Amino acid sequence: MTVASRPAERARRLAYNDPTWLDAAAAWLLALLWILPLLYAVWTAFHPGEFSTRFVLLAPLTLDNFRRAWDAAPFARYFLNTALLVAMILAVQLVLATLAAYAFARFAFRGKNLAFALVLVQLMIMPDILLVENYKTMSQLGLVDTLVAIGLPYFASAFAIFLLRQTFMGIPKELDEAARVEGASAMQVLWRVYVPLARPVYTAFALVSVSFHWNNFLWPLIITNSVKARPLTVGLQVFSSVDQGVDWSVITAATLMTAAPLLVGFLLFQRQFVQSFMRAGIK
Repeated sequence: MTVASRPAERARRLAYNDPTWLDAAAAWLLALLWILPLLYAVWTAFHPGEFSTRFVLLAPLTLDNFRRAWDAAPFARYFLNTALLVAMILAVQLVLATLAAYAFARFAFRGKNLAFALVLVQLMIMPDILLVENYKTMSQLGLVDTLVAIGLPYFASAFAIFLLRQTFMGIPKELDEAARVEGASAMQVLWRVYVPLARPVYTAFALVSVSFHWNNFLWPLIITNSVKARPLTVGLQVFSSVDQGVDWSVITAATLMTAAPLLVGFLLFQRQFVQSFMRAGIK
């Protein structure tokens, strides 16, 4: 082997041993597997029913599937219920988690470590395990078939408390002390110092909370009995009746209408979401 060919051979060996291309190939494969169902849903929703199981490039486009899906269920009410539900849950979660995280991060009190350990236990308990007990509780409170009943079990988020506590503990105490020297109370310090510095974490958690409760199905299905409290995910079950046959074109059109707000929100604020998660992870 000549001297001139040694750098080229060394470069080939490095490229062969470098696993970066494997990571890229795996990422592309996962992205393809993730987007295939979405592509099928888009294709089927915008074409007549006879093209739901076969691909014809020049197949006619139609919006009739969306009209039929909208007429088959009170989607306007479902959208309103879902929007009110996720907004209510997120607002209560942020308030309770902020106060709890601030107390765990900056105050010393008896039983603090035990209380925080009990909060962390919630992270290890699947919500589905508590379905029966939660239903009994809501029935005793007279809240069955209400939006409050859907959201109440999720008001205290252990994940939000843990995330904000870790963020607050990373904020220098000097800022806290300087604000107190200026005469700020504990709540003013929280609102003017801690909350603004934790804004990326709030954004990251808001994305997780909204997406989860927008798509939550099992608990809303159990606790609701009428249209007045049903969210979108429960409303979609009207299209699963096998008595009249399954029309995939209408089903995919209804699914796209349900997922459209989340998809549009993610596309519009994609950069802010990614930056929020990165900053939250760094802190």
